[in-house]
Amino acid sequence: MPVIHVELIAGRTQSQKTQIAERLTSAIVEICGTAAADVHVVFSDVSKFDWFVAGTAVGGPDSRTDGSDCS
Repeated sequence: MPVIHVELIAGRTQSQKTQIAERLTSAIVEICGTAAADVHVVFSDVSKFDWFVAGTAVGGPDSRTDGSDCS
């Protein structure tokens, strides 16, 4: 049973996720010969303030906190 984990910056529509899941499922079925019913696709929406590239948040500085309290 293939399980595909997809992490995206939050904001994709349900329609977009459905299209992604359908295409990923089709690719696994075609390449691996697995039944579509056995392919699982799991989406994780990540805040742009929690996604970093080269040490910088994709969303820029987070104005929700000054960073002085880690609790």
